[in-house]
Amino acid sequence: METSDLRIALFSGNYNYTRDGANQALNRLVGSLLDEGAAVRVYSPVVPEPDFEPTGDLVGVPNIPMPVKGRGEYRLPTGLGGKVKRDLARFGPNIVHLSSPDPSGHAALRWAQEHDVPVLASVHTRFETYPRYYNMAFLEPLLVRLLRRFYNRCDALVAPSQSMIDELLAMEMHDDIGLWSRGVDRAVFTSKRRNLEWRRSLGLADDDVAIVFLGRLVMEKGLDIFAETIVQLRKRQVPHRVLVIGDGPARGWFEEALPGGIFAGFKTGEALGEALASGDVFFNPSVTETFGNVTLEAMASGLPVVAAGATGASSLVVDGDTGRLVPPGDACAYAEAIAPYCEDATLRAAHGTAGEARAREYSWDAINQVVADIYVRLVEERRALQRREAEAA
Repeated sequence: METSDLRIALFSGNYNYTRDGANQALNRLVGSLLDEGAAVRVYSPVVPEPDFEPTGDLVGVPNIPMPVKGRGEYRLPTGLGGKVKRDLARFGPNIVHLSSPDPSGHAALRWAQEHDVPVLASVHTRFETYPRYYNMAFLEPLLVRLLRRFYNRCDALVAPSQSMIDELLAMEMHDDIGLWSRGVDRAVFTSKRRNLEWRRSLGLADDDVAIVFLGRLVMEKGLDIFAETIVQLRKRQVPHRVLVIGDGPARGWFEEALPGGIFAGFKTGEALGEALASGDVFFNPSVTETFGNVTLEAMASGLPVVAAGATGASSLVVDGDTGRLVPPGDACAYAEAIAPYCEDATLRAAHGTAGEARAREYSWDAINQVVADIYVRLVEERRALQRREAEAA
């Protein structure tokens, strides 16, 4: 069986209506599959004005605004409905890919089992960690149990980092887990995009050391730890500036917590590459990512990275060579790790150069072929099982 024989039904909670690292990876995957001759049909919420045009055919699924305060821009898929089920039947997939354990994902899993179609699930974020950022940490054990049940009903999983695979195995989410890493667009993210004029336009002097935050401004990205770390740096009188790239519902809170911080707003494409390369140190305290696309993008842009020693970053950052890995949640330890980069330009340049070299190892073509190969394996295994059952009947 070849990739061109695949008929893939891909379910996503957010394929293109709000831009994030997970759906950027999914769109790149679909593009690669279509280039190889596979048939792909994507099922996801559809909105009138999405952040970007989808790659491939997109079919809307029933959805409602996310019932979580401050997350109204997100949609919650609520199931499949008759229209989507009829579309699935006409399309006739031989593999189903689930990228989110939401109600539509659960319904698609049931549909696949009823129609004897194998299922691959991709893990993009640490959903079980979200409640702790909304004063509902008591829900975390329940979420772990629900996720375990969902993922073990699938035929296999893929995760974007070895550290995340290890976490999933430890939590008994599945025993067949492949590595679907992430690539980086080298035309966009490179140290060559550093622009002193752009920095000056924001009030940054050429010798200012800008500590960069990049991402959606929501609390689960570790905004509180980022802000507390900056407080610790100021107490130590470490010279620095703060540069925030991104926007989101917690922007007001973040601005109040970071007086004097420079908020450059939401950026994409070349403008994002320019903004990131124009920083000096990248700081990512988040523990919710399974990979950390922004960490890889910062490395490709020539910035040393200080990040949480958790899933995602721990598979990217080489401690003491391309940056520092710090125990999650320890603002004092983060400040101690960041301070040398603010005070030593030679160290900053050396670790930034090493990170940029390491980022060159991440090729999208090779990375996405891994997923196609897993699709083929699962389809072939299911067909072999169906033959054996037919012969035994």
